[in-house]
Amino acid sequence: MSKTTAYSLILVILAFAGLNALFVMSEKEQGLVLQFGEPKRVVKSSGLHFKLPLIQNVIRYDRRILEYDLPVEEVIAVDKKRMLIDSFTRFKITDPLEFYKTVGNEINVRNRLNSNVISSLRRVVGRVTLDELLSKERINIMENIKMEVNNEAFRFGIEIVDVRIRRADLPEANSQAIYERMISERVREAKEFRAKGSEIAQKITAEADKERTVILAEATRKSEILRGEGESIAIDIYANAFERDADFYSFYRSMQAYGKVLGEDGTTMILSPDSEFLEFFNNSKGKR
Repeated sequence: MSKTTAYSLILVILAFAGLNALFVMSEKEQGLVLQFGEPKRVVKSSGLHFKLPLIQNVIRYDRRILEYDLPVEEVIAVDKKRMLIDSFTRFKITDPLEFYKTVGNEINVRNRLNSNVISSLRRVVGRVTLDELLSKERINIMENIKMEVNNEAFRFGIEIVDVRIRRADLPEANSQAIYERMISERVREAKEFRAKGSEIAQKITAEADKERTVILAEATRKSEILRGEGESIAIDIYANAFERDADFYSFYRSMQAYGKVLGEDGTTMILSPDSEFLEFFNNSKGKR
């Protein structure tokens, strides 16, 4: 092997070793430098860092807030009501060294969080009622759960930032029973409203019929009075007219009778010539 080739090989080895000794940590990362699997130092600052080439390696962890959706869990409240709790938690890795020693990676810590958060959820929710869980007290309940979980989480090198309940529902069987009870209650209220409405309608109808009867009776009474007064006036007029000219009045009444009896329908009458009904026909002067 020539000297040139040997120098080139040495340069390549040095370059590889130099590149292998450098690593970059971004602002959203943190990590550990390991030597044969043993942690040597924690790296939390971003930028360019050094490590021993070939014998040391870097393991990286996210320094941002991470979120974990917990499975829906059935919990019994202090008032013996069962609830289906849909919740999630947010956490961040605060101690990469402790995190590496206890859980190693995010998959393991999520499994540990699952049991810890659900245990705290059962304990805290088991001390409150369903009404409290659905009221403003929900914020304090979530804070208590977070504090309980944090008491365990610090051992894993993490911090619980938040624990939230998305939904708190009753089981399907309970929900169906409540819906049916609500329907029955609404049907009962509807029947009561209809009964009250029918009662009020009957009262209004009875009052209207009563007023109608009174109005018709009063109108009939007034009409009879007016009719009687009109007939009285008519009788007075006829009487006055009869007194002024009895012959003319008799003649006029006879003509009216003739007009009604001897109409255009071809009525045939057989009367005696000396009948009183035809007295004006026998007198050309129109007198009796």
